[in-house]
Amino acid sequence: MPRNGTSHAESDLYPAVKAFLESQGYSVKAEVRGCDVVATRGDESPVIVELKLSFSLTLLLQGIDRLALTDRVYLAVSRPRGRRARRVSVHRRDVRDLCRRLGLGLMTVAPGRAATGVEVIVDPVPYRPRRRVASLTRLLGEHARRVGDPNRGGVTRTPIVTAYRQEALRCAMLIPTRRAFSSATSTAGFVDSSARPMA
Repeated sequence: MPRNGTSHAESDLYPAVKAFLESQGYSVKAEVRGCDVVATRGDESPVIVELKLSFSLTLLLQGIDRLALTDRVYLAVSRPRGRRARRVSVHRRDVRDLCRRLGLGLMTVAPGRAATGVEVIVDPVPYRPRRRVASLTRLLGEHARRVGDPNRGGVTRTPIVTAYRQEALRCAMLIPTRRAFSSATSTAGFVDSSARPMA
């Protein structure tokens, strides 16, 4: 039960979100064809905001679905309170990165407050990942050097056969062969050229 007898519902986030968007010149309406919040401003693409009390997979999937309507989609969650507020999922770096990569915006909302109760954590922008050329080169090199397909995808706690390991095993297999050849040549009276004295 919420403290101080205050009810917490997704609808409690709406007044602050509405005030926040209206302060930027948007015309805001709630529950428009399944969208929690829809805001329009002139000829710009509409802004859609989905409201939830906490960050979840359901909210994320809703946001992805709304991207079919506009590329300006925000996920709004209730702002966590207390000492552990900064440790909850909405403030985690990987959550922010996930939203950024999906092109979704993320905001926290203090229920029952005005526009100042909204904090935008991530703005929705098209994600353009920076290519890691060195990592890509190593990836393709490993793929090219590896002989056959000795591993099974998806396994855990199992040693992986890499190209380096394959090369090490091939070298290990050649050592007994070289020793046997040296022994055979010595028995036949041949002398290793590397062991001959210099003239």
